[in-house]
Amino acid sequence: MDKRDDHESSLSVEQFGYKQELKRSLSFWDLLVYGLIFMVPIAPMGIYGQVVQTAHGMVVLAYLIGLVGMIFTAFSYFRMSEAFPIAGSAYAYVQRGWNPFIGFLAGWMIMLDYILIPGLLYLVSASWLNELVPGVPTWGWVVVFVVINTIINIRGIQMTNRANWVILVIELLTFLAFCIAALIYVASGTAGTHFTFTPVFNPHEFSWAMVGSATSIAVLSFLGFDGISTLAEETRGGRSTMGKATVAALIVVAALFMVLTYLAAVAYPDYTQFPDPNVAFYFVAERVGGTWLKLLTLVVTVIAWGIANALAAQAAISRLLYSMGRDRMLPAVLSTVHPRYKTPIVSTLVVAVLSIIVTAFLSIDNLSRLVNFGALTTFIALNLTVMIYFLSKRRSGRWGAHFLMPLLGILVLLYVWLNFDALTFYLGGSWFILGVIVLLITTRGLRVKPKDIESV
Repeated sequence: MDKRDDHESSLSVEQFGYKQELKRSLSFWDLLVYGLIFMVPIAPMGIYGQVVQTAHGMVVLAYLIGLVGMIFTAFSYFRMSEAFPIAGSAYAYVQRGWNPFIGFLAGWMIMLDYILIPGLLYLVSASWLNELVPGVPTWGWVVVFVVINTIINIRGIQMTNRANWVILVIELLTFLAFCIAALIYVASGTAGTHFTFTPVFNPHEFSWAMVGSATSIAVLSFLGFDGISTLAEETRGGRSTMGKATVAALIVVAALFMVLTYLAAVAYPDYTQFPDPNVAFYFVAERVGGTWLKLLTLVVTVIAWGIANALAAQAAISRLLYSMGRDRMLPAVLSTVHPRYKTPIVSTLVVAVLSIIVTAFLSIDNLSRLVNFGALTTFIALNLTVMIYFLSKRRSGRWGAHFLMPLLGILVLLYVWLNFDALTFYLGGSWFILGVIVLLITTRGLRVKPKDIESV
């Protein structure tokens, strides 16, 4: 069965004018783990303070609305990954489903997300470790993370996959340790705590503007489910494997996020009183479990963000650069594959260098804003592509799956997108304009299409 599925997938790549170069080794479960690792099951620990304060305590609501927007987009990835089972993620889907030039801009905007995510993860983790071990400078930790992840990614996606499984188990054990400690703490009624519905909805504090602002931060935790689609040419099991793993990973991690943040909110209801909002979750962990739990969450979060998540992010962006280089929309050298490990070696090394540069010149705050802007802009374009490709080009007639669902995704994403601050629009808009300039130069004023691009 596997051999037949692999043969089918190989033919799928070849029908789009490409040669099967990357090694197919990933199953549904491998992709699910990859997605969970990319999103980080304990991701809210790192940004809990910002989300709960912006949401006026309704942290679960912020993640729930984020899930609603992302789930419709995840189904759009599902549809497009079946139609175009090739590496490149939203870049390849918009390019072939809508228009080659708009596809480049979609890839350019998601590249802003992918390129900056590793740098953001390295910088956050390095900053935390610098507080724990002040003798090592922040840049030193960044270099250590970059070297470790680059070596693992060059050695191959199978090595990355093995590392993912180990780190995921550690994250889930930490998740369980906190949840058990929090449940015991709240159930005992210590310091007047009790189970309440206010972390989900508080009519006295609710406003749509507030929810939009909080969700625009919380959505950072969901970014990564789309990264699964970059591994299309390394997946076995047929065309539907990719889409199923994408949707499943998003639903599982969203449930974990909401359980984690709910327990944190009821255990530490005075969310405005954190000594330092940047490490708010560690004060919650200390309250419910003591110093050992605080240190555990600190160490595991650093491993999850700096190694696991960044490892998956580097793998995703290197595949995107590989795909764009293969189409000659970026320098062709980016599509160079390692002769032994069958991985995009040049793209992987480029991402490593860019990550070091990014951490040297941008702050955590600026990186967070730009990451979300690039991702949501591309997600909106992807949902539009589902409508255009299936209803206009393929005449599917499935108005629920190919119009209503992507439309709902667009509406939720636009709501969150419009709640970005002015600086984010300025920086994100500047990146978009730069992309238009690169596009015009690469295509000689839109006169030359990417190599072998034809809608199917």
